[in-house]
Amino acid sequence: MAYQTTVLTTLHEFLGDSLVYRNLVPADARLPSLGDLRQRLDLGGSSPPRKAEPAYGRVVAEILHRARALDRPGVAIRRLLYIGDTWMNDGTAFRNLCAAGEWPGWAFIGRDEMQKPAQVEVDGPFYLANRWSALPDFLRYGEGQGFTLDEATAVVIDVDKTAIAAKGRNDRVMDEARVEGVRRTVAELLGPSFSEQDFLTAYNELKQPAYHPFTADNQDYLAYICLMLGAGLFELDSLVAEVRAGSLGHFTDFAGRVESRRPELARTGLQPVHDQVWELVQAGDPTPFKAFRYNEYLCTVARFGDLPGAAVEQLLAQRIVITQEVREAAVALRERGALIFGISDKPDEASVPNEAQARSGMKPLHRLEAVAVGEAEDPRRRIQR
Repeated sequence: MAYQTTVLTTLHEFLGDSLVYRNLVPADARLPSLGDLRQRLDLGGSSPPRKAEPAYGRVVAEILHRARALDRPGVAIRRLLYIGDTWMNDGTAFRNLCAAGEWPGWAFIGRDEMQKPAQVEVDGPFYLANRWSALPDFLRYGEGQGFTLDEATAVVIDVDKTAIAAKGRNDRVMDEARVEGVRRTVAELLGPSFSEQDFLTAYNELKQPAYHPFTADNQDYLAYICLMLGAGLFELDSLVAEVRAGSLGHFTDFAGRVESRRPELARTGLQPVHDQVWELVQAGDPTPFKAFRYNEYLCTVARFGDLPGAAVEQLLAQRIVITQEVREAAVALRERGALIFGISDKPDEASVPNEAQARSGMKPLHRLEAVAVGEAEDPRRRIQR
């Protein structure tokens, strides 16, 4: 791997407060939130739409219009540039945004695959690259196709595993923070009865794609299931057998079974936790296990910052870093007048401090310092920070 560090900075440096986390409440209070727009856009349901849903595109498109009107009154957005890391999720979000805003667009989908030769594939409006360092080439390619990058351009940047913890470069650190959040939550709630080995066995089994119809690939659900397994209300082998047989189809069925076993639940001391999760599940909240998400926030915050004197490889293994290529592109495009806006699918509870934490000086993730790391042109060269 040939990487180099550049500066200690923040996402706020190039995004400002122009971003939303999962609940679609902009960090910039001047911009409308999902709650402000729900009736106007005739959105059904009570929970926030997910990134790949058309309703998400409609909300973000409206926020982009308002954001452009704030700093460039009278300037209309005429085209969209999107930077992300996943073909399915980001690709779908990009198409939905283009449809909602009635904009033409180009999308860069990147990752680092340093064990393979550098490769680029253009598929319709998608520029797929296995190097984040291909981002400048993408911008030049778009301009060569007549795609103007100016004040009429909105640039939407995926935050998680794109602007920070870049896919293929540094994403494992963000994943480790989430797993540590689950482990810490289950351990705190189970106390002396917590078994690290039993937890890891259950988590590693149930996180697999084969169980996604049951867990909905939702970390709140997975954390809660691991908690109830650790409390002894269910056995992992029996649970796996039922899921595979189709007799336990979805997480709500599992939570319903816990609800039906309240006398046993009361003996574990976990009834208050279950009651909160059960209430929020019934209300349609996709992040019902708040205690887990609060721990995820703490575990993620702990992985920001610098490791003075450490080699870049050590930094990438232990700290969440900013993707220098994305940072440079955002700064350059902003200087040309483009609107820069970030979107994160990370829950607000795992991204923003609660009131007490904020009073103590804790900050949202986009205001935390992190080292920017990019691919080095010469493996022997390292920029001091």
